[in-house]
Amino acid sequence: MLTVEDYLHYLKGKGFQFQEDAIGFIFFGKHYTNASDEIINTAIELTLKAQKRFDGSFYVALLEMLTANNINSRKAALKYLKDRELLAI
Repeated sequence: MLTVEDYLHYLKGKGFQFQEDAIGFIFFGKHYTNASDEIINTAIELTLKAQKRFDGSFYVALLEMLTANNINSRKAALKYLKDRELLAI
C-alpha cells in the first residue's frame, strides 16, 4: 500500500497537479479523522472520480463518513458507497 505522499507523487506522474491548499486539506483530513493511508488514498481517488477535480470539502466529508462507519479498506469503502448508491463511479 502506498503512503499518502507516495500516492500524491504517483498522481502527479499521471498529470494531477495539487495546489498547496489541496495538499493542506489532504493532510488536515488525515489528522482530523486519524484514517489510514489506504482510506486517505481511497478518499482522494473517489473525490477525483466523483468531482473531476480535487474538492476539499467533498474529500473531508467522505473521509468523515468512511471513518464514522469504521470502513478500513478500499474494498470496503467501495462496497459501502455502492450499496448506499452514494457515488456512481
